[in-house]
Amino acid sequence: MKEKFLKILLNPKYIFGVYLIISVVTAISKYLRGDYAINNYLIFKNVFFNTIHQKNLFIHYPDLYFDLNHYGIFFSALIAPFAMMPDWLGISLWNLANTFIFVYAIYKLPFSDAKKAIFALLCLQEYITAALSLQFNVALTGLLLLSATYIYERKEIKSVTAILIGVFVKIYGIVGLTQFFFIKNKIKFILSGVVIAVVFFVLPMAYSSPQFVIQSYADWFHSIVEKNSENQVLGNMQDISLMGFFRRILGDASISNLVFLAVGLPLFAAPYIRIKQYKNYAFQLMILASTLLFLVLFSSSSESPTYIIAVTGVMIWFFLQKERTPFTIGLLVFVIIFTCFSSSDLFPKSVKNAYIIKYSLKAVPCVIVWFRIIYELLTKDFEKNYSLN
Repeated sequence: MKEKFLKILLNPKYIFGVYLIISVVTAISKYLRGDYAINNYLIFKNVFFNTIHQKNLFIHYPDLYFDLNHYGIFFSALIAPFAMMPDWLGISLWNLANTFIFVYAIYKLPFSDAKKAIFALLCLQEYITAALSLQFNVALTGLLLLSATYIYERKEIKSVTAILIGVFVKIYGIVGLTQFFFIKNKIKFILSGVVIAVVFFVLPMAYSSPQFVIQSYADWFHSIVEKNSENQVLGNMQDISLMGFFRRILGDASISNLVFLAVGLPLFAAPYIRIKQYKNYAFQLMILASTLLFLVLFSSSSESPTYIIAVTGVMIWFFLQKERTPFTIGLLVFVIIFTCFSSSDLFPKSVKNAYIIKYSLKAVPCVIVWFRIIYELLTKDFEKNYSLN
């Protein structure tokens, strides 16, 4: 019985199946309860309908939904098939599609099947948090993973496509370019990227107009700038980041992002001086782990559902370790308890409101892991100290 259980537990197909089932169950439950997360889907599907009718994508439509859209006009093409379905079906298949991209990306990682299964299992709680919001973060995480694995497989066109989907939907996909130095055929990557970017840019013109698309990109830029300033508020549900942690501890929402980036960016870039390590796939994946964490920890837009990106980075770091010491295991447990479960019923609501949300404590374990990753990237020999098996 024990052996049979372990065989199931260590088979990624089973845990991937659990992910796909959860994606549909969470979507249907949200729809039936009329949960606030449905509002996210209403925003998404109306990106398509507003594009068709050439209506501003980034203003309030209180008769349709509350809050604002912050996804680019290219997103209208991705959401179109789902938007034209009944909501209960569109929501379910939308969540399913996002989840499939994520689990496929885990499948593509160069780990053993047992590692992939445990990797997915340890990400499950954070995945549920993201899936319940019906947002694009799950798919974006998958796309960033795929952009890196495709580079290693020398599939430059697939890699740049994954990156550009992220860029044109949520701009954050641009961090996929942190793998650029590891590309063998850079010319192919750049030229195919230009062609694909042009296709993505003009595609919405087929069902709107060139003028509307161009104006939408200008509106998108202004909406992102405005959202950034709105996020820097003490105690809200945004800015759950390294920056938000310090702003809230110090009680000063006016501290600029640039103060943190002035330290964070040089630290993030420093490992690239180790050119001799570029050939090691483990080094490339550790750069990816650093990127996933950096993206979340240095963004004022980070919220609880965004942490599927950061936690995936943590898992890459952990499963690359050749020897798992009490310290690395302790850090992983710290992340699972205080990041993954901080928004669950494991913590009383009073504790969440008074401490976890108020001080952006969900970010703290990931901050510590990120600094550890930077240390390892700068000092370790990746051929000797890390394993993909």
